[in-house]
Amino acid sequence: MLTVLQTNNPVLLSFAQAVLTEAGIEFVVFDNNISLVEGSIGVFPRRLMVAEDDLARARMALWEAGLAGELAPLERS
Repeated sequence: MLTVLQTNNPVLLSFAQAVLTEAGIEFVVFDNNISLVEGSIGVFPRRLMVAEDDLARARMALWEAGLAGELAPLERS
């Protein structure tokens, strides 16, 4: 899985999840539990992860929803 978006903002994360759900793209939120444990001080961002095969579609869906500035940098391998 690859990171498509990383944020401390729960509203932004919720919106991004709704966008991906609407686009039919499966995702997983990483680091959600650590964010809850740290007491909502926003130290640990949550990562929105998608399968490598869905990365381009996910990035396009989020970009079209106005979240281009929030996208995680592409990982180099």
